[in-house]
Amino acid sequence: MLAFILRRLVQAVIVMLTVAFIAFMLFQYVGDPVTNLLGQDATPEQRDRLRADLGLDQPFPVQFARFVGNAVRGEFGLSLRQGRKVSALIVERFPATMELAICAGVLALVVGIPLGVYAALKRGGFGAQLAMAGSLLGVSLPTFLIGILLILVFAVELKVLPSFGRGEVVAIGAWTTGFLSPVGWKHLILPSVTLCVFQLALIMRLVRAEMLEVLRTDYIKFAKARGLPNRAVYFGHALKNTLVPVITITGLQLGSLIAFAIITETVFQWPGMGLLFIQAVQFADIPVMAAYLCLIALIFVVINLIVDLLYFAVDPRLRIDKAAAGH
Repeated sequence: MLAFILRRLVQAVIVMLTVAFIAFMLFQYVGDPVTNLLGQDATPEQRDRLRADLGLDQPFPVQFARFVGNAVRGEFGLSLRQGRKVSALIVERFPATMELAICAGVLALVVGIPLGVYAALKRGGFGAQLAMAGSLLGVSLPTFLIGILLILVFAVELKVLPSFGRGEVVAIGAWTTGFLSPVGWKHLILPSVTLCVFQLALIMRLVRAEMLEVLRTDYIKFAKARGLPNRAVYFGHALKNTLVPVITITGLQLGSLIAFAIITETVFQWPGMGLLFIQAVQFADIPVMAAYLCLIALIFVVINLIVDLLYFAVDPRLRIDKAAAGH
């Protein structure tokens, strides 16, 4: 187990260094930070002085080492658009994105797993076919179109839900949340549903496929032959083994929810990191873009490590294979 964790940690460090290098290259080839900070009218002396202050006159390896050191401390400099520390902007926007991603992930699991089990057990029935048709739509429709349709129906026509913003939030130290506010919950419904549709459809189709595969195995046939009730066979044996690959996909999808909330946050003007990134791209705000890239990579690496450990803990076959390999 320790060797497994150490190997994953080494891989994580390599991935983060690669991402840091890509983020660092943004500073080198996407615009000139000196021009962005001083403008076109600055004198050559002013440019040279600022370049020296920023360390841009140093050799490439020295600049990269300084960038990695600052990134480890969470320092990415000042936003070129807002003139504030990038770390402060990330801390300010991170709670909104996490709140949205958690709600979308929980909703996708709570609805997707039961629908997948139902579609597998009632295969061929009208309800199962309807659920599969709905999942096909969920996988096919682009996120921005789903968001616009939901706004049209629930905000414009029915006027029951707000169409933009985060609403009223409650501050708990540096963290802000809409979970403690009824208005915050109302603002959270449409964007979280929009963000979860693709994940929900994916989880449902995966659970259905895995459930059908497990139901054909010998130990399920043996459990039925022993006279066990269907509830025990389906939920005590089949579903338990079905969820092993689902853990992997779900964990990775949580990272995707955070990384790809950009479209949803843009459609609903949700004040999270995705909207901050879009605004940074529009204004070529390189420090914010680099910080976002590094943070998303870190989230993926951490989630991937947790999923690997859960997979190792849940699936006894992995432990048996490792033990056999050791002997």
